[in-house]
Amino acid sequence: MSKNSKQIIFSIAALVVGFGLIFVLSNFIHDRRPILPESYIDEDLALQGANLKGYSLGFEGLIADWYWMQSLQYIGDKVAKTEGVVNIENLKPLNPRLLYPMLDNATDLDPHFMVVYSYGAVVLPAIDPEQAIKIAEKGIAKNPNEWRLYQQLGYIYWRLGRFDEAYEVYSKGASINGAPAFFQMMAARMKTQGGSRETSRAMYRQMLDEAQDNQTKEIAQIRLSQLDSLDERDAIRAVLQSFKEKNNRCANTWSEIFPLLKAVKLPNGKDFRIDKANELVDPSDAPYILDKETCDVKLDESKTKIPSDLK
Repeated sequence: MSKNSKQIIFSIAALVVGFGLIFVLSNFIHDRRPILPESYIDEDLALQGANLKGYSLGFEGLIADWYWMQSLQYIGDKVAKTEGVVNIENLKPLNPRLLYPMLDNATDLDPHFMVVYSYGAVVLPAIDPEQAIKIAEKGIAKNPNEWRLYQQLGYIYWRLGRFDEAYEVYSKGASINGAPAFFQMMAARMKTQGGSRETSRAMYRQMLDEAQDNQTKEIAQIRLSQLDSLDERDAIRAVLQSFKEKNNRCANTWSEIFPLLKAVKLPNGKDFRIDKANELVDPSDAPYILDKETCDVKLDESKTKIPSDLK
C-alpha cells in the first residue's frame, strides 16, 4: 500500500472517530445539562455551514439537506407543542431563533438550494423581516439569474408594505430571461394598488403555482381562502344591512337571507357554501357566526382554519 493511500485511510478513520466522539460527548452533555427556561430551550448550532465548506469530503449537499430537514422539523415541533391556534403572521411567540441559522447554514453549503430561499421568504417575515430580506438577498447574490428569487424578495417587501422597494425588485426581475409576465404586472400594481385585495390574490396565486414545498403551498392556500372569506363577509354584511333596513330588524337565521345571497355575485365566480345543517360556512367549512346584536357576520375562531388577521 502506498504512503498516500495510508494517509487517506488514516485521515478518513480520524474523521470517523472524531465525529463518533463528538456524538458521544454531545449525548453525555445533553443528558446532564440543567433544566433551562422555555425561552432558552433551543441549543445554539455547534457547526457553521461556511466553516464546513472544503472540509466535508464533498458531502456539502448532503449536509445542506440535513440542515434543511432540521429546519422543517424545528418549526413543526414548535407548532405541535403550541396550544391553541398558531398565528402564521406572528411566529415570534414560538421563539424560533434557530430557523435563520439553519437556513443560512444550508445555503452556505449549497448556495443553489432554491427551496430553502423560498421557505425563508415565506416563514421568516413572521419571525424577523430583516432576516427574511437577508436570506432573499443572499439567494439573489448567489443566483442572479433566478427570477424566482426576485419574486420572493418582492413578496417580502410587499408584505411589509414597502411598495417602492417591491416595485424596484419586480422591475429588476422582469428583465431576467424567462421571467413570467407576472413581474411586469406586479411592478405596475406596486405603484398603483400595492395594498389592494386583488394584488394579494395575484401574489398568493403565483406563490401557489410556483411553490416547491408543501409548507409554502399550504400557506398560500390559507391566504387565498382568507381572501375569499373577506369577499364573502363583505357581501354578507351588505345583505344583512339591506334586510335590516327593509324589515326593521336583523335576520334571526341565515336561512332568512339565503334568497338575497343567491343574487350576489362573488369575485372569481365563487359561490357561498351551505352545509347539511343549513349553516352558512366559510372556505374552511366552519360555520359563520351571525351576531344578531350587531347584525354582523364573524368567523368562528374555535372552528375555522382561517386566521382572522391575514392581509
